[in-house]
Amino acid sequence: MTPAPHQPQPAAVHAVLAFGAEALRVTSGANSGDPLPAPAESVCGDYYRLTADARPLRLVLALDADGPDAGRLAPGSERGHPGDAIRLMGRLSLMAPDGDLVEVLVLDLGASGRVALPLSPLRDKLTYALIATDPTPGPIRLADVVAGAFAQGTRIALADGRQVPVEDLRPGDRVITRDHGAQPLRWKGAVRLRAEGGFAPVVVVPGVMGNPGPLVVSPHHRLFLYRREARALAGAAELLVQARHLVDGVSILRREGGMVEYHSLVFDAHEVIYAEGVPCESLMVCPAVLTRLPEDLAAPLRASFPGLSQQLHTGADVPRELVSRLRDRPGADPRSLAP
Repeated sequence: MTPAPHQPQPAAVHAVLAFGAEALRVTSGANSGDPLPAPAESVCGDYYRLTADARPLRLVLALDADGPDAGRLAPGSERGHPGDAIRLMGRLSLMAPDGDLVEVLVLDLGASGRVALPLSPLRDKLTYALIATDPTPGPIRLADVVAGAFAQGTRIALADGRQVPVEDLRPGDRVITRDHGAQPLRWKGAVRLRAEGGFAPVVVVPGVMGNPGPLVVSPHHRLFLYRREARALAGAAELLVQARHLVDGVSILRREGGMVEYHSLVFDAHEVIYAEGVPCESLMVCPAVLTRLPEDLAAPLRASFPGLSQQLHTGADVPRELVSRLRDRPGADPRSLAP
């Protein structure tokens, strides 16, 4: 029997935010003054910074599952033309002054030049040190971290007062939110991963935030904190802080090893809900967040909410260096920003 001819897999379409090479420049070092160099020409120890007028570009990438780095621009991109070939030139590892690490994919768009695709946010007004380069072309991997996910077993507060494990929730269940009362759950996704590196969860020890049991979330998941004294530094008393920025090695830990099953919850808007009694964000559906999801989560979410771009909750999104300043202020609780 003659085997059936191989059928090429359809391209996976990703909407991402990137910066043109001219927007991310070397401010000092061997390539000082140059726009984003190719990874093969980059020199560790150089310093990079977004220009004052840097603006993220929306790119729509159609990535071929059959090719190691094959892909083309799809309609809706703000640079290039639909059908233009995409080539991965390599990866840069940039470190901020507060130690925050940002992985950047460098893509060649042919006649449209190269672009920097950060896998986590690049912050303006910060100078980043280049600490590692990988000039070897390979798969265009857009999912190195998980954003906005609760580990299996985490109990979520429902409108009827029940505390239900996240894995038992179903679309339509009414979940209590901080700002909009009871809201129906619109979508839930789950993915099982090795608890290593960027996938290793953050664990808030019982009692640290008034939580009766351990709160286990993905490292980029933001917790909601109210701090009146933060207004002078953050411009707001309502804060959204990534769990990884709260790790102190004692009361809030990173747990590596084994497997972890993450569950993401989506509502009509970006909400603050209660997990183990602690206010935490729901998954915010927008291109920048979808870029950071494993494809097992991102693909069905894109299909369920085509074109949806939710707005961030009104709480101030607090970077790591500001968390450190708030912790170090006179009279601060040395454990964390936790209540």
